[in-house]
Amino acid sequence: MRVTGILPEDAPDPRIEQAERLKLMPIPVMGLVPQPSLEDTDTVGLTYAQDARGYSEMTVSVSYTIWRNPNDRSDPINLSELDEQMRRAIEDVPPWPRPAWLVEQVERMRYPQLWEAVRTTWHRDSSEHASVSSVLVDHVNYILMNQYRQELGLSDKPWEQSGPALTDHVVNDQASVLIDGVDMPGAEINEAPFVYGIGAELPGGGVVTAVLPRAELNHIQVQLSARRK
Repeated sequence: MRVTGILPEDAPDPRIEQAERLKLMPIPVMGLVPQPSLEDTDTVGLTYAQDARGYSEMTVSVSYTIWRNPNDRSDPINLSELDEQMRRAIEDVPPWPRPAWLVEQVERMRYPQLWEAVRTTWHRDSSEHASVSSVLVDHVNYILMNQYRQELGLSDKPWEQSGPALTDHVVNDQASVLIDGVDMPGAEINEAPFVYGIGAELPGGGVVTAVLPRAELNHIQVQLSARRK
């Protein structure tokens, strides 16, 4: 008998299904270049839109765990600042066995995450909405409204109060982005609070964007490459 809301110990890792769904993406999925301070934990999301002609757009987002001292993961500098509710959620171990992948995810909550840091966005049809500037602005606004509500003085109920909506006016379209070791023409947002954003059109179609917390930039190589997963 399975109790509602409790995963059995042999419940499949949802990342396996996510990896299969990523095969729908018509272009390579991008990420930050491999580096000691970042850990790609296969925390990947896929969203898409469809119409009578099939898929019209797709977005794959990649998240990371950040290690401020990658040479010593036990160093307290690697830990996040947790409130009491979050600490209890991590430390209260239920009396039933849990899947190994779930235990891993709970333990990872102790460390800071670069949530949906890199997005690869594909549009079937060209439009202003598919431009680098538009996609980058959407990504920056999304991160601000979902990760920095308290810092922005907003309520914890996004449906009641939206965050500050940045526009294309804050985009510097004369920036360059290092992709697979090559400087590519791109765009950046360096005026947003709390985050820094970059983006570029990919040679094979689509757009890659990265939105990173300013507080962690000194630990991150802001370079992109095709994700090898």
